[in-house]
Amino acid sequence: MTKVTLALTPALQDYVVANGSTPDEIVRDLIEETARVLPADQGMQIAAEQAGFMTLLTRIVGARNAVEIGTFTGLSSIAIARGLAEGGRLTCFDVSDEYTKIARRYWDRAGLADRIELRIGPASQTLSTLPAEPHLDLVFIDADKTGYLDYWEQLVPRMRPGGLILVDNVLRHGHIVDPDPRDEGTVAMVEFNRHVLADARVESVLLPIADGLTIARRI
Repeated sequence: MTKVTLALTPALQDYVVANGSTPDEIVRDLIEETARVLPADQGMQIAAEQAGFMTLLTRIVGARNAVEIGTFTGLSSIAIARGLAEGGRLTCFDVSDEYTKIARRYWDRAGLADRIELRIGPASQTLSTLPAEPHLDLVFIDADKTGYLDYWEQLVPRMRPGGLILVDNVLRHGHIVDPDPRDEGTVAMVEFNRHVLADARVESVLLPIADGLTIARRI
């Protein structure tokens, strides 16, 4: 019988977090504030165990130049910035002043503000401000799903060989396998996942972490 990844109950998730990279006070406060202030949107925040995983991946790849598409209230950016090599920089692209005001406060509190640059505006346009040559070590995409393919095509040529692209929500809460998906985000993600799998410029895996995380390595 093929082994299936264990579904996480709330108790199991608490155990995973407690026995992995346990959130510190700053991260706990950010998670709690996001849930309190933005209860309808808190699902846009990455999972606590995903944050620890992303920090570790950032350290493993030795990232100095990183990019994030979709910052929300800042948990993923904190996770990446904490893993950057000495002198490393994270450039964040987002469209919301409201959400990123919270992120900025927590960057300051975490002592990370000097490592992070925020650019407000549609990433489909603002990504063109990045240097065109391959220079990025790590990228995290977690924004509007219909824009993923465009972001991918703008970012892959800018990745240095061995650089990693992390892509969130690739399972769409299980709807990715619906035989006739109706919402445009899921339809776009089906197309995106097929595109990544067929892209000869990268090698990739899709992992069932949180809502699904693709990790692609630039060849």
